[in-house]
Order: sequence, then structure tokens, then C-alpha cells
Amino acid sequence: MSTSPPQVTAAEAEAHALDSADPGPHRRAAFAVPRWPDGRYPDLAYFAGNSLGLQPHAVRQILAEELDDWARLGVAGHEQAGRPWVSYADLLRGPAARLVGALPHETVAMNSLTVNLHLMMATFYRPSGIRTRIVIEDNAFPSDSYAVRSQAVHHGLDPDETVVRLRPRPGEDCLRTEDIEAHLAEHGERTALVMLGGVNYLTGEVLDIERITRAGHAAGAVVGWDLAHAAGNVPLRLHEWGVDWAAWCSYKYLNSGPGAVAGCFVHERHAADPALPRLSGWFGHDLADRFRMPPVFRPTPDASAWQLSNPPILALAPVLASLRIFDEVGMTALRERSLRLTGYLRRLLDDVTARRPLSVITPRDERAHGCQLSIRAGAGAGDVAVLAGTLREHHGVVADVRRPDVIRFAPIPLYSTFHDCWRAADALARTVAEDA
Repeated sequence: MSTSPPQVTAAEAEAHALDSADPGPHRRAAFAVPRWPDGRYPDLAYFAGNSLGLQPHAVRQILAEELDDWARLGVAGHEQAGRPWVSYADLLRGPAARLVGALPHETVAMNSLTVNLHLMMATFYRPSGIRTRIVIEDNAFPSDSYAVRSQAVHHGLDPDETVVRLRPRPGEDCLRTEDIEAHLAEHGERTALVMLGGVNYLTGEVLDIERITRAGHAAGAVVGWDLAHAAGNVPLRLHEWGVDWAAWCSYKYLNSGPGAVAGCFVHERHAADPALPRLSGWFGHDLADRFRMPPVFRPTPDASAWQLSNPPILALAPVLASLRIFDEVGMTALRERSLRLTGYLRRLLDDVTARRPLSVITPRDERAHGCQLSIRAGAGAGDVAVLAGTLREHHGVVADVRRPDVIRFAPIPLYSTFHDCWRAADALARTVAEDA
């Protein structure tokens, strides 16, 4: 492939000018951006941070520190490491709370996302009488669907009858808040749990967490949220909104590495209640006598009562490194930059899709989307996996695919640029023929 640079167009020059004038904040230099050695530009234009975030350079140093303490101290590292391992998870509570709008004692870093969903449902999904149903969105992430169906089976219920899947109106791609509210008002007496995605993984739609939580509570249901695509993407105020519980992963927008340790929120009105049923483990026991090894569980009076086992130090270290970046930058400033990037990319995509069998299915209202824009490829655009492969191999643009026909672009405000956005739109225009 030729690497001789073609003349810079007016559109590309505009992207460079926007990057020069943008007030930030971005931390591109703090991340390992994959290289594109055989292409026109040195780096890939990386739009898959909604699937796996890029590695912060600080991760190497923080991991090296933990490895050095392990080598130097052995078991004594639990108490004597630079960051003592026995209380390591507590270091993440303040930054995680600031990220999701919670109080520190309402958050805990533990496990993986789906494990945390199950732990939360073991406590908060308590079907009784006719109040047995779990409400999710029809295009929920498959793991959420599997989890709620298995919970229904665990309680001896028919998952096809128990799990209610809310669908958009005919001809639409996204749920309307008023339709969710109407369903809960009409069927509230049968609803035990509402468990929706704060940002839908497929469409990028941001749901109105505050309004839906209020409607769920008015119906007498518990309301929990999967924030896999919301944490680190959009501002959250979980405590203020009265959310009962929430869980999120840390390997997408939180840039903590593949399979990173997840996070969990339990509102303080529940977290301090020792009578709540739960699946218990050693590190959820009250710290006051945890190491006296009593045979009967007494929960810590906060969200860490849902911990099961020792915190995995080498897995928590990258999460801590990433959360420090979010603390430095702040979600308000990140959201402002995210809207600038996504607004610019949408403007470019409007021009590209107007003449091609492509359509943006993410809501246009900036209050109803995060940084992800999802494009549906219609007949004539070809297989989306082939399309994504062409974008990467021939243009150095990395997006990801959701079968059967959606390709997702997520300009991440911590490290994406306006020029990256221009590259994505230009590559898409070059790859999909007009009026195909």
C-alpha cells in the first residue's frame, strides 16, 4: 500500500484546525494508541473503546510496583506493601463513587459484571405472589438476558413468562421513556425488578435513569442498572437518583484491561441493612472481626458486604491507574469534549449516509446518547464484518461490529481526536459506494 500522502483536503484541514483549537481535556499522550506502520498516518483511528479501552501508560508502572512488593515482601505485602493489599479495594471506592455519582461506602470494585449482576439479583430479586416479572430491554446485551432468565429458573419460574422484553415502537430503534413508564404503570403489580442498560450497547441510546427509576419505584419494583456502557461515558448521579443498585465493567470506557475487575453500587438505604439476604463470602464480613475467623457471617455495613473473596491486587491495579485519570479530568469536562467530538462525527456521517445504504440509529438528541454512534448497514452496503475489516486494513480505522448489520464508532474523549473522526467518515465514504 502506498504511503505517499495525498494533498490535504479542506475537510481534513478543518479537522486539524478543530484539534488545534479544542480546549480539551484529552489525555492521548497518556495512552498506548496502536500504531499503523504501513499506512498514511502513524496511529490507528481507534473507535472501539466501547468494547475495549486503550491501555494507559501508567498501568505498567503501577503493576511493576505491586510485583516488586510481592517479590520483596511475600505474604507480608498484605500489611506492608506500599498500598497494603488487605485494604486495596478501598483505594478505588472514592474515585469510583465520584465517577458514578455515589457515596464512597456505596461502591465496591469486585468480580466481573455478570457475576455482580447475579449477586445483586440474589439480594434484590425476591419474587413473591404475582410480583415475579423482570423487565429488560429487548436488545439488552446477551449476558444480561441470560442472567435474568437463569434467575427466573433458579426461583422455579418460567423465564418466557417471567422476563418481559420492552421493544421500541414499530419502525423505531430506541425505547421511549414514556413507553417504559406506561408499561410500569400498567403492569407494576406484577413487576419485581427493572434491570435496564443505562446506555444501550447496540444503539448507544442513553436511558433516562432518573425518570425510569422513579417510575419503577412507583410501581413497587426494585430498580437496578447495567452501566457497562455508561460508566466513564456519561455523567451519573446514582445516589441522588435513588437507584437501588447498579453494576458496571471496567474494560470499556474505564480502560482497565481485558476482563478487568468490575464495579458495583448499592444505595446506602440498602447497603447498611444487615437483614438483606445475600450470597456471602469472607471479604464481605465486618472488618472488625474478619480475621478472627468467626463461623457466622456479619456483613460490613456498606456495599463491600457483597464482596466474596480477597481482592485480586494485580487486576485491581490497572483499575486504580485508570480511575486516577478520571479523577484528574472529571466527567463534566469529559462529557463536554465527548459531545463536541460526537457532534462533529455525526455531521460528517450525515453527509456520508445521505447517499449510501447506511443510517445512524443512535438518537440525535445529545441528552439521549453517549459518545457512541451506531450505523446500520442496509442492503448494498455489504457484510458489516467485511466492512469493518476494510476500514481497518485499508484506512487504519478501528470500529466494531454487532451482528447482523450494525457497526459502532465511539470517539473516546480521553484519546480520540477530530482528525480521527474525519478519518472514520472519509474511510466509510470511500468503502461504501454511493447509491449502492
